[in-house]
Parts: sequence; structure tokens; C-alpha cells
Amino acid sequence: MIRDHMYVLAVHDLERSAAFYRDALGFATHDMGDPGWRMFVRDGCRIMAGECRDAMPPADTGFHSYYGYLVVEDADAEYARAVAAGAEITKEIRDEPWDMREFGLRTVDGHRLMVGHELPAA
Repeated sequence: MIRDHMYVLAVHDLERSAAFYRDALGFATHDMGDPGWRMFVRDGCRIMAGECRDAMPPADTGFHSYYGYLVVEDADAEYARAVAAGAEITKEIRDEPWDMREFGLRTVDGHRLMVGHELPAA
């Protein structure tokens, strides 16, 4: 049984990443008792971010730079927030044949993330 889940990411600039997750994705940021780490929290999603200035940039991993898919209530509202915050959109919002309305973005550290909501059954 999986009791919970969270993501752990290496980021190049912890302050810049915290601002991105707060402004573009609506996460709260919390100190973790170590100045090199922050927890980004929104609803049931938690992301532990550790500052690793020398880590390989996610773009260097090619298509493997995706780390998650956030299922939300309103992908259009999330898309509007991300665009207003200046997030790099990698996939414009659209309905997909797998019954999701989704979009993709790239974080300020280069990680790719999908965001979407389930479409009503036809």
C-alpha cells in the first residue's frame, strides 16, 4: 500500500524556484529546517526542493525531464495563472482523446510538468 507521495527535485536557485511555485502554480512554501531545502505544498501535493547549483540541468535529460502530472479541478484557471506569471508553456491547453484537458509547462529550473482536469464522460 502506498500511503502518500511527494516529489523531490534538485533546483539551481531555491529562492527563484520558490517564487515560481508560489506565483505560477499557487503553492505555499515552507522552510524545512535546512537552508538548502524548501517544501512546496498545495492541497495533497508536496514537493521537496533541494538547492543543487552544480546538478545537471533537467534540459540535459531530454524527454526525461518530466516529473509529474497535477490533476486539478480547473485546468483553464491553472493555465491562466501560469501564463499571467510568465511561465514557459510547453504545450498549449487543449482537450485530449484520453479525456483530459491539459497543458504543459517548464519550471524555472527546466523540469517539465503537466497539468490537467478530467473531461466529463461523453
